[in-house]
Amino acid sequence: MIPKASETRRPDHPVDALFVDRRSPRALTGEPVPEDALATMLEAARWAPSSYNAQPWRFVYALRGDPHWGAFLELLDEGNRAWARDAGALVAFVSRTTFARNGRPSRTHSFDAGAAWMSFALQATSLGWAAHGMEGLDYERARSVLAVPEHYRVEMIAAVGRPRDPRELDPETRRAETPTGRKPLADLASAGRLPAAWS
Repeated sequence: MIPKASETRRPDHPVDALFVDRRSPRALTGEPVPEDALATMLEAARWAPSSYNAQPWRFVYALRGDPHWGAFLELLDEGNRAWARDAGALVAFVSRTTFARNGRPSRTHSFDAGAAWMSFALQATSLGWAAHGMEGLDYERARSVLAVPEHYRVEMIAAVGRPRDPRELDPETRRAETPTGRKPLADLASAGRLPAAWS
């Protein structure tokens, strides 16, 4: 059995174990993600908060073995493709850069899409799946392959899969599989203003 990250990660303050157990493994089983499980993850993402409730996020996905799978996999850089081929689903997160109600630019579209991503990732974790977001992809090609309009931005692609024992990975990839820690909260939060030391 794969240990939960909360067995080794230690938060500075009490939080729900779900936040500590969520991680981004590369060791995946290749088990297909059932459509209903993916729909539950997307449903959680749908309920994320957004500026003016604009909900700028859009999700384009491929399930392992469907006709879109190969095209999605080819969008990833070589390093990500090497392990993401064992995912059960690939989900592209896209955000609308303008408000639909008035066409004005949205300053928070990426931030809002990030909130949807976190909801998606936490829901995946709670269902026993792992979701690993990736920046390493061909963004221009993704815009074409996914038919992304001009006023939308491709944010990233997430690999979703059932985690497996990292000891089965090649030695180089295995080194990156240890659950990572976080900077101390005191280095990230400050009352009133940003300390000069943070510049």
